[in-house]
Amino acid sequence: MRTVYGTIVNEITKILPAIFFQTLSGNEPVREWLKDLEKDDRIIIGQDIKTVEFGWPIGMPACRSISGRKDLWEIRSKITDKKIARILFYNHANKMILLHGFVKKTQKTPDSDLDLAMKRKKEHKDNGKK
Repeated sequence: MRTVYGTIVNEITKILPAIFFQTLSGNEPVREWLKDLEKDDRIIIGQDIKTVEFGWPIGMPACRSISGRKDLWEIRSKITDKKIARILFYNHANKMILLHGFVKKTQKTPDSDLDLAMKRKKEHKDNGKK
């Protein structure tokens, strides 16, 4: 707790702050994907990201690890029109690196989405990002 202008404030900090993965050219694919979604969907996904930031480690239904993919996690969002969105991330230096976002169209997460997230994770690690 701290005092701000004479008022006692309970300081809450993020346990695992979210950081957008950035390509070598400076693009942020997850941020760009989010901007293309409807406002209501962006709000829902943002709240789910926030839940993980402040509640880490957290499990279902908000978040789970991806079976067979080392250190890869998903944020699970039920968005409008009964659609399901996922953001894949990994924990690096106590930060949630948001690697890939997509709207699920099948029960199983497509290997192409998982492979893209793993590729971005490798790129992030190889380039010494913080």
